[in-house]
Amino acid sequence: MPEKYKLGFEMVPEECWFSNLRSVLKPEDWDVVRKDAYARAKGRCRICGARGKLEAHEKWSYDEERALQKLEDVKALCHSCHEVVHISRTQLMGRGMDAMEHFMKVNGCSQMEFHAALSEANEAYCRRNRVEGWVTDVTWLENRFNIRLR
Repeated sequence: MPEKYKLGFEMVPEECWFSNLRSVLKPEDWDVVRKDAYARAKGRCRICGARGKLEAHEKWSYDEERALQKLEDVKALCHSCHEVVHISRTQLMGRGMDAMEHFMKVNGCSQMEFHAALSEANEAYCRRNRVEGWVTDVTWLENRFNIRLR
């Protein structure tokens, strides 16, 4: 199903908070993965198209019925888009208003639409947190780079 907005929120279930690639890959392998994301982006944020310093973002999907967290891609994002994607952390850091403004600008939407999208994302977050025993699938990483987790 296509996303309603070009830029959205990715709410990671609490059980999966520390299962990111940087924590399980050797630093030299993480460098390969993130530099590949930057090269594919050709110097532009993969969401808003902004030029400048990019950050590597792990794109995961969540199958709640199978308790499966699956790595789909590592994308190069600008700092502003990355802050929106990780809105909960951004709000804790006191940058929620900036993130809201960027979300509205990129998606061409109103503040009411921002809050509705955030509410929907929070509902998914709550639903995912009721699932126990998440399993992580990184076959994308293994297939693309032939990198195995340590």
